[in-house]
Amino acid sequence: MTTRTILLASPRSFCAGVERAVDIVERLLAARSGLNQDNSHPTTPNVYVRKQIVHNTRVVDELRERGAIFVDELDEVPAGATVVFSAHGVAPVVRRDAAQRGLDVVDATCPLVTKVHLEARRYAARGDTVVLIGHAGHEEVEGTLGEAPQQTVLVETLADVEALEVDDPNRVSYLTQTTLAVDETTALIDALRNKFPGARGPDTADICYATTNRQAALSVIAEEADLVLVVGSANSSNSVRLVELAERNGTPAYLVDRADDVPTAWFDDVRVVGLTAGASAPPELVNEVIERIASWGPVQVIEHEVTRETVRFTLPPAVRPA
Repeated sequence: MTTRTILLASPRSFCAGVERAVDIVERLLAARSGLNQDNSHPTTPNVYVRKQIVHNTRVVDELRERGAIFVDELDEVPAGATVVFSAHGVAPVVRRDAAQRGLDVVDATCPLVTKVHLEARRYAARGDTVVLIGHAGHEEVEGTLGEAPQQTVLVETLADVEALEVDDPNRVSYLTQTTLAVDETTALIDALRNKFPGARGPDTADICYATTNRQAALSVIAEEADLVLVVGSANSSNSVRLVELAERNGTPAYLVDRADDVPTAWFDDVRVVGLTAGASAPPELVNEVIERIASWGPVQVIEHEVTRETVRFTLPPAVRPA
């Protein structure tokens, strides 16, 4: 039997922002699960999480099993309860609502998303029209739009840029969602600058290091692979962008949430498989996919590392170790 090769992209799976967000919820749950001195179980307050803490089914399901209560909006959270804001960030109106209801907020917003929010405030404060490049309906985009809704306009495509009209073409700034495709976003920024030559953007790119690294790692292996698998959930923007990147390289690609989603039919005449995972997908899911492929015959796994990530983010005071 012919040995199938798995080209494993690195970096892959959890980024620092996701690790931080998941760690916050886990620490809150652990702090509320201890025993009283008489070994009885105390009546402990619930931990609520607004939206999915990160966009991954496995992560959310496991935290739910451990006691986390996921809600869509704050009106589902009892007054005074603890609520965690997800890694994707929230609009100021959500923060005001939480304060008015006396909620104990623990903010798990990724610091790199917070950076974009701060830029939106700064650009709006100087009177610019703020052009946000991103995907409508994504929670990160909704939160950023909420910083200056009267001055911010969302663009998704080159056609959106072409049709864009602003009050003052000389006062235009731009931001981007942190999980976009680097090549597509560059094209949009170029088009925006061509239309508004004075358009100003951030000093450092808004697309986060983890998104950029995972796309670079996949680019190295995609052209060599007969098929690419991206481990991640359907609502994970950075995971979907990886699938699209592989397809733009001419390689068939599939997004898989778990190993059971991988059918043998995909592997007819496939000898080289490219494998990666979005920044919100746990590493163990990648291992499970490898095990599933190996169950159909011998495999050799070759890892291609383009860079080593050392970024770590500080935990908020509410869950920081003493």
